[in-house]
Amino acid sequence: MNQVENISFIQRAFEQGGPVMYVIAIIGVLTVLLIVERWLALGSLRINRREFNENIFGMILKGDLKQALAYCDARPAPLTNTVKAGLVAVLNRRPDEEVQVAMDAAVLRETPKLEGWTSFLAVFGNVAVLAGLLGTIVGMIKSFSAVADADNATKAIELSKGISHALNCTAFGLIVAITSIISFAYFQMMIQRAENEMMESSMQMLNLVSANRDKIRD
Repeated sequence: MNQVENISFIQRAFEQGGPVMYVIAIIGVLTVLLIVERWLALGSLRINRREFNENIFGMILKGDLKQALAYCDARPAPLTNTVKAGLVAVLNRRPDEEVQVAMDAAVLRETPKLEGWTSFLAVFGNVAVLAGLLGTIVGMIKSFSAVADADNATKAIELSKGISHALNCTAFGLIVAITSIISFAYFQMMIQRAENEMMESSMQMLNLVSANRDKIRD
């Protein structure tokens, strides 16, 4: 099937699927836009944790927390902002418990940036299924209504139109729903991984600071 045939198939499906197909199309466009936005956002909000830890922990071992803060400021991201919150508390000579609280609070502040509108992908998936189901029901109602009023010569034609309406709505609704739900699961995995990195790095930083407080310079 070439490109022209693909376009013709989609156009014919929309014509046969009725108004509900346009609702599904709007949901599909919103899904694609949200997927692209979340992909770009998560790409910009995440950094190489191993490289960051090596650099920041090296600065802590040298006792140069101001350099470590400057390093975090140069790379704004949820991970760097979390560690930065702990470094500020250490510079203010706060005890370990308060340093950990500062970083935990930073994790809570930064997590919504990672999540964004990701939850709407699940909503779009559910709505797409329901819209497809609505189109299916409408198509079957139209089909049986048309058959009841049609003569014997046109009954088969009217029945096939209604079934085509129903199946097109079902198919396109499921395509949008599957795309949306799979994307939601993937982004949730990325978000959870980023949260784990923040928590792990904050604990490692606190342990390192606790063991090397005598080296820290104002």
